[in-house]
Formats: sequence, structure tokens, C-alpha cells
Amino acid sequence: MASLKDLRNRIASVKSTQKITKAMKMVAASKLKRAQEAAESARPYAERMDKVMGALGQSVANLPGASPLLVGNGQNQTYLVVVATSERGLCGGFNTNIVRAAKRRIDALLAEGKDVKILCVGRKGRAQLQRFYGNRILDTVDMGGTRYVGFSDAARIAERVRVMFDEGVFDVAVLFYARFQSALTQIATEQQLIPVPLPDADQSDGLLDAGGDAIYEYEPNEEAILDDLLPRNVSVQVYRALLENAASEQGARMTAMDAATRNAGDLIDRLTIQYNRTRQAVITKELIEIISGAEAL
Repeated sequence: MASLKDLRNRIASVKSTQKITKAMKMVAASKLKRAQEAAESARPYAERMDKVMGALGQSVANLPGASPLLVGNGQNQTYLVVVATSERGLCGGFNTNIVRAAKRRIDALLAEGKDVKILCVGRKGRAQLQRFYGNRILDTVDMGGTRYVGFSDAARIAERVRVMFDEGVFDVAVLFYARFQSALTQIATEQQLIPVPLPDADQSDGLLDAGGDAIYEYEPNEEAILDDLLPRNVSVQVYRALLENAASEQGARMTAMDAATRNAGDLIDRLTIQYNRTRQAVITKELIEIISGAEAL
């Protein structure tokens, strides 16, 4: 049985931990609003650009001279899996869910005989993937010094992916991140970056209704516009993923720290009951010894 001193020390330790988790919850809650607004503001532009690129890819897929960023290089043997996670932990299952989704996709590709290479954005994802695919990880993009995600951060990552594509390092690039739905729910999401994914029948109908069947007129010319628009699309999709991740991370951390704070409170209550019972047992034992000694005299 633990002594009274041990129980007092443990209660004090749990109370200190509870103060930390409560403070972290409040900090995450304050950051969540800004991150959520940024993620929700970026969605319409990124989703519309993705649809427009898909419509363009569908219309020029069989034309000679189409950009490889739009239609691919004609092969799909080597895949680059970009796994975007956080730099810090203590955010529940946020990182684990993203890595688990990426791992399922990687295992499926390997089972099909494909070659897989991995680019990690964030240290937490690398720490988990290292155990399974250490020799397949090309590099890790460190986002530890970034306080707020900016478009320049996404453009730097996108440029790195495009350079590897131009050098023939991979044929297809897919991105994994967590789409923010609420503070309680973050959905691990897969998105193909290169080449632009072609819309299915349902999406094609939606594009036609929204003007996707329009004849595009390019000014100054088609090549100049697409040379700027296609690389920008990759940067926009990466930027959207980073913003979604930032909001998801804060929501997951707020939820996890709230649960930790409540669990700490429950543990303090149980330890306090145990302390009081132990103290009562000690007092009772001392009274019995005093009474027994008095009767002996």
C-alpha cells in the first residue's frame, strides 16, 4: 500500500499535469478559430481550380504536346507519396490517422508491383513511417520554424515536387493530409497532385453545368497561360492541404487536451479518496495502539 507521502506527491504531480493540459487546451482553442477560417476560405478556390484543371486535362488528354503536369508522362510505375503531418505531438490520433491512410495506400501499391517513394512534411509522420519504409523516404520537409502557414511555404514544397517530376524521379504524386470537419472530426484525405486527376462521369456532368464545356480562349497564348497555371495549381493544392492540417491539428489537440484534463480530474478524485481512506486507517491504527497500551497499564 502506498504511503501518505507517496499519495500526496502523486496528487500534486497530477494536479500540475492537469494545469498544463488545461493551458494547452485553451491555447489550441484560441488558435483553432484562425486556422479554421483560413482553411474554409481556401477551399472554394482550391476546389474550383482542381475542377478546372480536371476539365482541361480531359479535353487535351489525347492532344500532342500537352503538359505532363496535366496529363502525366504516360507511365504510372513510380509513385511519390507526400505525407503531411505535424511537427508536434499531443494531438490525439491526428498524425496516426494520416499515416494509417498513407500506409494502406503504400501497401496496396507495393502489392501491385509499383515502386513507392515517400516525402514527409512534418517530423511526426516520418517518425512513424520510418519503421516500415525507412529506405523509401527521400527526405523530410521541416515546418518547425513556421508559426503560420503561408503560400510561400506551400510553393516551396510544390516546387520541390515539380523538380523531382521533371527529373523523372516519379510518375504519379499523391498527397495525404487531414481535412478539417470539426474539432472532433478530421478526415484523412488522399489527393492526386500530378498528373491532374480526370473527373469521373458525375463530376464531368457538374463541370458541364458550371460551364466546364466552354471553349477556352487564351490570352496571350495557351502555352504561356498553362505554364503559369499548372505549377500554381500544385502549389494551391499543397497550400490547401497545409491549411486543412493546421486546423485539424489544433482541433485534435484541443479535444485531446480536454479529455486529458478531465481524466486528470478523475484520477485526482480517486487518489484523494484513496489518500483519505489510508489516512483514516493510519489514525484508526494509532488509536487502537493507544487504547491497547492504556488497557495494558
